[in-house]
Amino acid sequence: MRTVNMHEAKTHLSRLVKAAAEGEPFVIARAGKPVVKVTAVNAPAAGSGRRLGFLAGRVRVPDDFDRMGTVAIRSLFESGE
Repeated sequence: MRTVNMHEAKTHLSRLVKAAAEGEPFVIARAGKPVVKVTAVNAPAAGSGRRLGFLAGRVRVPDDFDRMGTVAIRSLFESGE
């Protein structure tokens, strides 16, 4: 993501806003530190790429999932090799 300083943002605001509206968000920095992120209004919210629950009802997790393989793992640690 492109970062611009405050002066550059003021000078090229129209161009930067056009690019953001076309899906190229940018960050405005003050004294080298990011201050704001400019994105298109209809842009997906941050983190929306992760779809929680999209496999709900299609995948079954066994009740003993957190205990699966304990015997094999324990034997690896206790084998002394």
